[in-house]
Amino acid sequence: MGNNDHALIRAVLAGDKDAYGVLVAGHGESMFRVAFRITESEADAEEIVQETFLRGYRSIADFDARADFRTWIYRIAVNCALQVLQKRKSQAAVPIAEEFDGERPGIQLADGNAGPERLLLDREIEHRRHAAMEKMTADERLAFVLRHLEGRSTDEIAAVLEVTPNNAKQTVFRAVQKMRRSLAPLWVKS
Repeated sequence: MGNNDHALIRAVLAGDKDAYGVLVAGHGESMFRVAFRITESEADAEEIVQETFLRGYRSIADFDARADFRTWIYRIAVNCALQVLQKRKSQAAVPIAEEFDGERPGIQLADGNAGPERLLLDREIEHRRHAAMEKMTADERLAFVLRHLEGRSTDEIAAVLEVTPNNAKQTVFRAVQKMRRSLAPLWVKS
C-alpha cells in the first residue's frame, strides 16, 4: 500500500475527505487486531481504532511524507491501547487471578470436544499467559504482540517503539523470557 497511501494522504491534504476513508478501510483491520491483542478486549479495540483514526486525521498535516503510513498509524494505535491499559490499571486494583476471565477470547481457543483434563490445561495456559502479559512493561508487551502475534519485523517494531533495532530485539527477548518463565511449570518433561 505504501505509494498508494502517500497518494491518498496527498488527496486528504488537498481536501478529499473520502480519501481518508480509503486509508481507514485499508488499515482498520490490522489496527483492530493489534489493539485487541494488546488490550484483550473487543470493545476496547473498537474504541481504540476509532480514536486512532480520529487522531490520525487531526494530525495528518504533521505526517512526514518520507515515513510509512502504516508504521505511523500503528504508533498512534499503540499509544491509544497503552492509554487504555494504563486507565484500566488505575481504575482497578484487583489481583491478576481475579481479573482472569476464562470466557474471554485468547490466543488459543480450547477444543470444545477435548476432555476435562485438556480443557483445564488450556485454561491454566491462558491464565499464565495473561499473567505473564500483565508482568511485562508496556514496551515488552507491545514488542511481544507485534513480533509473535502480528509477525512484524524487528525494524517495524523498532519504528513503532521509537528505538534502535537492537533495543527492539532486546525488548522482544525480555518479553519472551517472561512468558517462558510463566509457562515453564506447565512444560511436560519426557
